[in-house]
Amino acid sequence: MISSTDFRTGLTIEFDNGVWQVVDFQHVKPGKGAAFVRTKIKNVETGAVVERTFNPNEKMPAAHVETRAMQFLYETDGMYTFMDNESYEQSELSKDQLGDALRYLKENMDINLQTFKGKIIGISLPNSVNLEVTECEPSVKGDTATGATKLATLETGYVVKVPLFINQGDVLRIDTRTGNYVERA
Repeated sequence: MISSTDFRTGLTIEFDNGVWQVVDFQHVKPGKGAAFVRTKIKNVETGAVVERTFNPNEKMPAAHVETRAMQFLYETDGMYTFMDNESYEQSELSKDQLGDALRYLKENMDINLQTFKGKIIGISLPNSVNLEVTECEPSVKGDTATGATKLATLETGYVVKVPLFINQGDVLRIDTRTGNYVERA
């Protein structure tokens, strides 16, 4: 059992018949009244983020989420096939299970598959990925002076705002946590 005073970012707990990960927490000691823990927790299965306040003496069981290194192989009829890097065992996930991760997923990419009590609950991507620009307006000489942006379509179909100097064929580093352009790779 984990006390709410032991919360740390990234900790997973079993709460409200689900698996939740602590995204943000703050120990609050008001001038009057008892202390409490203000948290922002994310449902690992659905991706829903909720703000919740816990009493400092509240306890809940820790969720033991297992991760396995996998490689994305291919997509067929809305099902995405992944292969275990050690046992070569294959697993399939649907679009619903992958959610926003589809924006960054490309063939032969290494990811971590997350399981809880033998059930696949999702994947975790690296913090950034390199994707090629397949479509965007051409840049014009002298367009680097302002902070203006334009839209670029990446090889996965994801559309992202980029600086004006980016051209079709450029490889960009994209932050998978925010979905924003970081730099040219």
